[in-house]
Amino acid sequence: MPAYDFKCEDCSTVFEITRPIGQRGDVVCPECGGSTKRVFSPVGVVFKGSGFHNTDYRPKPPAEKEEPAPCSGTGSSACESCPAAE
Repeated sequence: MPAYDFKCEDCSTVFEITRPIGQRGDVVCPECGGSTKRVFSPVGVVFKGSGFHNTDYRPKPPAEKEEPAPCSGTGSSACESCPAAE
C-alpha cells in the first residue's frame, strides 16, 4: 500500500498515512483533529541504460584522435614515414 503525506491546515503538522490507492475520504490530523491537505513531493527519477529518449538521443562526445606511435627506426612496413623502410 502506498504512503501519503498530509499537512494539517490548523497546526501545520506533517504526517504520513498508508492506505489503499482507491480509498477516498477526509483525513483528520492526529494531533489536533483539524482538516488536512495532501502534500505532493517530487520523486527522484534517474534514467539509466538504453530505452530512454534522453540516453538514446544524447549528442555523442567528439571522438579523441589517436596520435600515431613514434617510429622505432626498424624499417617495418607498418611505418610509412620510416626512412629505413625505403
